[in-house]
Amino acid sequence: MVTSLKTKKVVVKNSGFVNLSVFMDERGLLAVGEVGKEIPFLIKRFFFITDLEKSTSLERGGHAHIKTDQVIFCLKGSFLLELDDGKTKQDIFFDNHTWGIRLGPGLWHKMKKFSPDCVILVVANRYYKESDYLRDYSKFLKFVKTVHD
Repeated sequence: MVTSLKTKKVVVKNSGFVNLSVFMDERGLLAVGEVGKEIPFLIKRFFFITDLEKSTSLERGGHAHIKTDQVIFCLKGSFLLELDDGKTKQDIFFDNHTWGIRLGPGLWHKMKKFSPDCVILVVANRYYKESDYLRDYSKFLKFVKTVHD
């Protein structure tokens, strides 16, 4: 089952919607997220993914983090976000640039089915550190079992 961002319901653990403040007038749309309000952590890193026109059949992500907390936004276009907390799985069709999804620690995530014009922005509470990544799904399942049991 695929959830649309319009339903505003995330069922996996360590996740949730981030609703940006939106202002619209004749000059266009301004979407704002502030640390401590919409963004629930101090931002130490950000990255964006673009030029996906040749990657519409490829996947990105396919990992979880041990400590890193992130929020992912689709600034343009669309993609499918697969979330897995080790017990519950949820697919979210991401096509709204005024919403984000929180990707907390211990949450497996994968992105796929990118529209050719897709632009993704991710903000994170920690600097890049390879040892924070769980890239093997079986190791991820062992990790969430020890954390949640």
